[in-house]
Parts: sequence; C-alpha cells; structure tokens
Amino acid sequence: MNARQGLLLTIVLALQGCASSLLESNADAPETYRLAGETLPDRGGRLPLAIGVGRPGAAPALDTDRVAVVQPDSRFDYFAGVRWSEPAPQMLQQQLIRALADDGRFEAVMAVPSRAPADLLLDVELRRFEAVYVADDVAPQVRVEMQVSLVDPRRARRQASFVAVGMATAAANRRAPVIAAFESATAEAVRAAVEQVRTSVEAAAR
Repeated sequence: MNARQGLLLTIVLALQGCASSLLESNADAPETYRLAGETLPDRGGRLPLAIGVGRPGAAPALDTDRVAVVQPDSRFDYFAGVRWSEPAPQMLQQQLIRALADDGRFEAVMAVPSRAPADLLLDVELRRFEAVYVADDVAPQVRVEMQVSLVDPRRARRQASFVAVGMATAAANRRAPVIAAFESATAEAVRAAVEQVRTSVEAAAR
C-alpha cells in the first residue's frame, strides 16, 4: 500500500467512526407534549358563513417543535429533553379551528388552503410562545401573543385586526407545571381571539 492509499483509508475509517457516533447516541429521547386545548360552549347565533384558518406565521425561533424559554438576561433558549408534538404554529392553528367550531358562530371552520371556498379568512402571526424567567430559581411566566386579522377574501378587505394575549405563571419551576402554564396561557389567548372574531362578525352583520 502506498502513502496515498494509506491516507485515503485513514479518512474513510475516520468518517465511518463519525457516522457511528451520531447514530449510536446515548441521549434519552425527548418527552413529547401536545396542548389539549379547551372545549368552548356553543353560543349559537350560527351564520351561513365558512371561515378558514391559515397556519400562523412565526419567526424561525418560534416555528419549531422546541419549547422556547427566555432567560433572566433576555437570552432566548429552549428547554432540553422536551418537544411539542408538532411545531407551535401548527398546534395553534388546530386549537383555533377547534375553538371556532365549538363557539358555533360559523357554518363551517376549516384549515386553509382548502378545496372549499371560505367566506372569511383568519390570518395569524404568532409573536410570543415562550416561558419567561425573571430569575433562575423562580417559576416562569408563560406568554402567548398573536396578531390576528380577519379578512374578507371576496372584497380583498381586512375586516378587523387585533392582538390576542394569554399569560399564566407556572405553579413550580418543573417541567409538568410549565407545560400546564403553556396550556392555560394558550387557552386564554385562543378564547380572546374567538371572542374578538365573534364581535367583529356581529358588527359587520348589522
């Protein structure tokens, strides 16, 4: 074997060793959570309208299945060993669809894009979806914030625009209470969005 062949063999063996170390990680699989969402009462007053809910937009830091955290020094980070079952915007889209359907104001509620046409569109930007720490040894406050626009696609007109916010402080600085705080804060923000949509639609129908 000449020197060149020996060098190539060394490189191949090194690359095989790198691949093996990546595939044989001893790290525990992350725990996966999904926000259950809240069942809202059917308040009636159904209108013959279909509303479509788009997948919320979000900055890359929030468009992920990782659980975001803001450190006391304002550093943005993620909790180790825990994931959402899907990216946060997708999870929020599902919660909004369910809540609007429960509320009973619309004949149909759907995810867009959809084959069926929608009379109104809900355009959402997820601005905050994070656990915020004021000190390392203090339970965080979860903050959820959405910028929401209700759009009439037939007239290419924005019918309403508002911010929906939810906040909840975790009962303790542990994983389960923090996830429970995400549940509460998200439910509050979704309820606020549904209420604003209902109010806007009622105002436009007068």
